[in-house]
Amino acid sequence: MNNKKTIRAWTLYDWANSSFPLVINSAIFPAFYEYNTKIEMSGGQYTDIVKVLGISFRNTEFYSYVVSLSLLVVCFIAPILSGIADYKGNKKTFLSFFCILGAVSCAGLFFFERTHLGYSMLPFMSATIGYWGSLVFYNAYLPEIASEDLQDKVSARGFALGYLGSSILLIVNLILLKGPTAEYYSARLAFISVALWWLFFAQYTLRKLPNNSPQNKKEKKNILTNGFKELRQVLRELKDQMDLKKFLWSYFFYNMAVQTVMYMAVLFAAKAIQWPEESYKQTALITSILLIQFLGIVGSFLFSWLSSKIGNISVLKLAVALWILVCILVIFFVYSPMHFYFTAAAVGLVMGGTQALSRSTYSKLLPETKDTTSYFSFFDVSEKIGIVLGVFMFGFIEGMTGDIRQSIWSLVVCFIIGLAMLFFVKMKKGSHA
Repeated sequence: MNNKKTIRAWTLYDWANSSFPLVINSAIFPAFYEYNTKIEMSGGQYTDIVKVLGISFRNTEFYSYVVSLSLLVVCFIAPILSGIADYKGNKKTFLSFFCILGAVSCAGLFFFERTHLGYSMLPFMSATIGYWGSLVFYNAYLPEIASEDLQDKVSARGFALGYLGSSILLIVNLILLKGPTAEYYSARLAFISVALWWLFFAQYTLRKLPNNSPQNKKEKKNILTNGFKELRQVLRELKDQMDLKKFLWSYFFYNMAVQTVMYMAVLFAAKAIQWPEESYKQTALITSILLIQFLGIVGSFLFSWLSSKIGNISVLKLAVALWILVCILVIFFVYSPMHFYFTAAAVGLVMGGTQALSRSTYSKLLPETKDTTSYFSFFDVSEKIGIVLGVFMFGFIEGMTGDIRQSIWSLVVCFIIGLAMLFFVKMKKGSHA
């Protein structure tokens, strides 16, 4: 507990794997996907309608469905694997497996072809599964390596390193490559760079993190279902952990909206903002994403500092209220590139703090238990179900209305519900911050 080398190894995995949510989820792949799935019609017009298995979708709608399906897979396999990890004491083995799966799949995006869109999105699916699957086991280490008084700081440090490292990789790609909309190799080489970055820097984490001790369970025959049994056990225990249960419900809703923003922001900006020309649009999108990243670092430490002054729940209330304000402003007022830059700055500040503080708040609210993997598996499964619903709703509303801006109302509703439920959560007596 509180070993500096172990904490350093843990936070460095954020540095390694955050290249995926930035380069693949936010910056280069969404722009590459949107550009390559637009079809030029007669008269110089473009359509965003794509066909997969004979079914027509808007390109961003199909993208959201792929994300939702990927996370449903994670929801199904995470309990099985966390149960095995608890029984065998090989949490780090599964962390390593999903890390390799995610990185290799990123490299597979090199072969993306719009003429075979269904097959081309399979590496994106498996990369998403690898990223989120590894986080199930990674997050479960936090209460094992850091005492409660340090968890806000350690969690914030991890997110800050993630923002910084992934930003460096993105900048390198932008300098060396031609940009996200090139037809052949520039963006594709960026996908290879994510794979190499993720694998290389994860090695220190995988060498230095300890394995968890096996749980002393007598029966071995139900090892594949132990994870689901443990989730049911956690669900039963939540009846006596009212504040933890209330926080989980609140987190379910507001994080549903936060993660949807992360997945869909670039695709929204590409369609809803009035860009003067295509080349300027791509430069502006990348610039705004870097702005979000660097302000995310500031936000992580700012919110951690605020939590030490006024408490975790009060800071989270402030953060979610700011999210609601930002979403409403986007719906009614954000149409020009300059408006979008200001929005990106606000999102960056609040996003880093929201994510880091949510992870540490959950860790602080946990009861005394050695079975942290099951509790974090429950946390991650509920989180993924929320993201599935949020991203699916976002794409579905666009498909129904034909206007991606209307989809933001679903985020506003989720943030309002999450904020309302935070008012009923109280931290444990004696809890730091």
